[in-house]
Amino acid sequence: MVGRGIRPVHEPGALREEIAAARREAASSFGDDRVMIERLIARPQHVEVQVFGDTHGQVVHLFERDCSIQRRHQKVMEETPSSSIDHVRRAEMCDMAVDAARAVNYIGAGTVEFIVDADTGGFFFLEMNTRLQVEHPVTS
Repeated sequence: MVGRGIRPVHEPGALREEIAAARREAASSFGDDRVMIERLIARPQHVEVQVFGDTHGQVVHLFERDCSIQRRHQKVMEETPSSSIDHVRRAEMCDMAVDAARAVNYIGAGTVEFIVDADTGGFFFLEMNTRLQVEHPVTS
């Protein structure tokens, strides 16, 4: 999890010094001292929802799949239904995926990806891939 320029901060009092250290490293390595701060999710789960939108504004989902088992950031195995979320969270994620696609008048097949915090159950939008992914047989 810790790599060049990445500094997990577990205590609020350490934040100022860790930002300064990250700025120094960024300036030295990349010639740019700007940094980005984001929430640390120590035990992430990668969950995706396949969506389909048509030209009439209809959007549906084909439920979720858990893509957390990865090697070198490539998916090794996918599981559906995901064992890392309950039925309430599943419904929330699927609804959010449909709402996101509907908000941009999405047409075609796409995949809305989320990071789930295994410790809290909270989930966060990661990205949307605007194509049918290579894993489509999982949802076929």
